[in-house]
Amino acid sequence: MAQDLRGALVGFCNPLLDISAVVDDALLEQYKLKANDAILASPEHLPLFPTLIDSYEAKFLPGGAGQNALRGAQLLLPADSAVFVGAVGEDDYAQKLKGAAEKAGLRTNYMVNKDKPTGTCALLITGPNRSMVANLSAAETYQFSHIEEPSNWKLIEQAKVFYITGFFFTVSPDTIDAVAKHAFENGKTFTMNISAPFVPQFYKAAVEKTLPYVNILFGNETEAAALAAAFEFGTDDIKVIAKRVADLPRAGDKPRMVVLTQGAQSTVVATSDSDEVRIYAVSPVPSDEI
Repeated sequence: MAQDLRGALVGFCNPLLDISAVVDDALLEQYKLKANDAILASPEHLPLFPTLIDSYEAKFLPGGAGQNALRGAQLLLPADSAVFVGAVGEDDYAQKLKGAAEKAGLRTNYMVNKDKPTGTCALLITGPNRSMVANLSAAETYQFSHIEEPSNWKLIEQAKVFYITGFFFTVSPDTIDAVAKHAFENGKTFTMNISAPFVPQFYKAAVEKTLPYVNILFGNETEAAALAAAFEFGTDDIKVIAKRVADLPRAGDKPRMVVLTQGAQSTVVATSDSDEVRIYAVSPVPSDEI
C-alpha cells in the first residue's frame, strides 16, 4: 500500500521575490559585494533594488531559498506532499509568490503582515557567479505565534520531515527551536541548510543550540569553511569538516548526515555512524549553459 505523504514535508524560510539581472563587476564594486555570496541588505544597499529595475533588464522570479527547495521537492513528490511557511506582505509580490508555488503544486501557509511589503532579493549575475542581497522586509517579521495557532500546528503534527534554512535564524529562532524539539520528541527527521557563511559567523550560539537536533545538514564549501572557523576546527579540509560536524553531539541515537556541495567539484558526505567519508563526482555542465 502506498504511503500517505500529504503534508509530509514542511519547510520554513524567507519567501522573497527575486529581482535578477546580469550586471558588470563595477556594480559589485560600487556596493562592495562579492561575486558569489549571500548577504542581508544594509541601508547602503537599498538603492541597489531600484537601480536593477530602472537600469538593467531585470527579471522578477519567485524566490527564497527554502521556498525554491520545496517547489523542487514537490515536483518530485506525490501531490500535496510539501508545505511552505514564511511571512509576506499584503501585496502583488505576495500573490506572485503564491501563484508560482501553486503552479508547482506547493501548498503555502503564509503569515501576512499588512504593514510591510513582501521581501525581495537582488540577484546580481556576473558570468557563472551570483551575488545575492536580501531585503527581508515582511519576511523578517515572522512570529512563532503564527505556527503555534492550533490550525497551523496541525501542519507540524502531520509532517514527517522538516526543512529549515539557516536564514531563518535571523527571523524566528523560537520557531526553529520548537520544530526541532517536536521532531526529536516524535521520532521525525529534522533537516537544515547552513544557507550562507554569515549564519555560523554571526549566529553561532543559535546554530550550536540547534545542531544536536539536526539529522541531515546541507551546505556548500564556503559555508562549511565558515562553520569550521566558528567552531574552531583548525582545518579547511572539507572532508575533515564534514566528519567533524557529523560527530558533534546529538540528541538521541539517530545518526547525523552532513552533505557538503562544492559547485562543479565533488560532493562530500559524512555520517556519524561511519568512519568513511564518501565522495560523489558531479557531472560537468558547460559554462555557457549556466
